[in-house]
Amino acid sequence: MTIRVLLADDQALLRATFRILIDSCDDMKVVAEAADGEEAVALARTHRPDLVLMDIRMPGTDGLAATSAICADPDLADTRVLILTTFEIDEYVAEALRAGASGFLGKDVTADALLAGVRTVAAGDSLLSPLATRTVITRFLAAPAKGVRPAVPEDLAALTAREREVMAWVAEGCSNEEIAGKLVVSPLTVRTHVHRAMTKLGARDRAQLVVIAYQSGLVQASPRG
Repeated sequence: MTIRVLLADDQALLRATFRILIDSCDDMKVVAEAADGEEAVALARTHRPDLVLMDIRMPGTDGLAATSAICADPDLADTRVLILTTFEIDEYVAEALRAGASGFLGKDVTADALLAGVRTVAAGDSLLSPLATRTVITRFLAAPAKGVRPAVPEDLAALTAREREVMAWVAEGCSNEEIAGKLVVSPLTVRTHVHRAMTKLGARDRAQLVVIAYQSGLVQASPRG
């Protein structure tokens, strides 16, 4: 199955580079390009791509506003957003994750890492490096966005003890394989627990599960420094 990608970046040269790279793969293709956030939202609604590779800083409507609009649109429930940023550690990245983005990559990413990231997010997983989880997420995601009800401990009442345990390890930045090793179970079992937790909590993806874990107090955020 071909992964359909929408590129959103105000730099034409960068878009052209990403297009060549993505179109060179048999399992993915670029279906459209946007130069700003407003155009990205419009093209997402027209083409309904599997994934939007979104630059966070663009003139006019930026990537943050565009991500929020795309992730809030029920008609785009199957579209994932992967953020591109010059700075991996950035409060705007945290805002994008709050808005529903599935992860992020630095613009200095290697070609192989970019393609792997596209495949990871398109498959429904999040792209959150341990570094990101322990810095951006712990520093900025513990507090909810303005106008959004924060997750509270009672929200976790529907989860089993094992689902809460797995969710806490996810929030610490652990992969399914790493969690499986800690709990002495199979990665498939961990994946099942993750998906059940997402379903019960109404989380769009693994990234939102991490946000809920911090906001509800299941995992404590490290002090801001």
